[in-house]
Amino acid sequence: MTPSQNRFESDPDQLVEQHPLPAGWTVGSPDPADRFDVARLTHLLRAHERHGRGWAGSGVDDVLVEVSEHGLRTRENVVVRDPGGEIRAWGSVHDRSVGRMLFVHIVERDLPTPVADACSEILVEWAEGQARSVGAARGLSTQQIDTGAFEGDERQARWLAGAGFERVRRWWQMSRPITADEAGLVPDPARFEDRGVAFRLVRRAGSGLPDEDDLREVHEVLEGAFVDHFNSSEETFDEFLFRLREDPGHRWDHWWLAELVDGAAPEPVGALIGTVAESASGPDGSYVSYLGVLEAARGRGVAKGLLSTIIADAAQRGRDRVGLEVDADSPTGAAGLYTSMGWQTRYVTESWHRDVPVG
Repeated sequence: MTPSQNRFESDPDQLVEQHPLPAGWTVGSPDPADRFDVARLTHLLRAHERHGRGWAGSGVDDVLVEVSEHGLRTRENVVVRDPGGEIRAWGSVHDRSVGRMLFVHIVERDLPTPVADACSEILVEWAEGQARSVGAARGLSTQQIDTGAFEGDERQARWLAGAGFERVRRWWQMSRPITADEAGLVPDPARFEDRGVAFRLVRRAGSGLPDEDDLREVHEVLEGAFVDHFNSSEETFDEFLFRLREDPGHRWDHWWLAELVDGAAPEPVGALIGTVAESASGPDGSYVSYLGVLEAARGRGVAKGLLSTIIADAAQRGRDRVGLEVDADSPTGAAGLYTSMGWQTRYVTESWHRDVPVG
């Protein structure tokens, strides 16, 4: 199951007709089959992360999510090359859901300021054109560009503000250490019950693939849980599955459902999707990609039970941490639950938005 089409313009020349770059610099597309292009994009991404938060966590697999043939079903990319053909800046857009287009914006740190500014201008101009393209294909009058920055990155903030983006949200990137004894935090991460709530992994069919009904329940719970949250937008079941499976850390045995079982039939009310956070220098970690609880079930310990489950699961797997992201401005009080359970903020990111008229 995949989204039906790529709604982007594949030719950068159609969106960036002129550019304020020095002689010999060019604008084009990266070649996912060229190992030097992939290596260069990986280098740019890791350098961007090191500058923003102090360390790099991404690798080749994360780049291939953006530029591979598989990734290009919902994405498009542009690069700026110097006269020697070396990639110095990279932009990527992702048709994330109705009305929401994600935008990756990376410019090499060592470039002279006038050249770096010109690269940023090109990436933004290209993203504006892609927003009009994807918005028109979806039949929208306005298309949002959703991009981000590490808190404290003054260069990125200057570029985004100058291009008409507005800083709209802050996100705490949190982590919690795991100890071996926490393997017994819940009776069994695969399935247990507590006070009328059952917590269990999504079922697996005879083929080993997950039960589609369970996957649909996860999707419906998360759509319902986040409907009133900041910048929520509708995502079809097929789009949801396609996107989650692209994550290099995706594992089916990291998807949990919470169900009320004190009625006539089990009622799905909570879901947690975890991923693997692989490490090249030590134990892997787990990551909470999504945690949602329907409003009708809040106050019954569902969120805490799901979090306790992924902690116990991580401990049983020999992992040393569980990470997650929380909206720093959320009115739900989720951050209080996380801190009470041992999570601490490691760094902060920002969301920057701009609405582009499609017509």
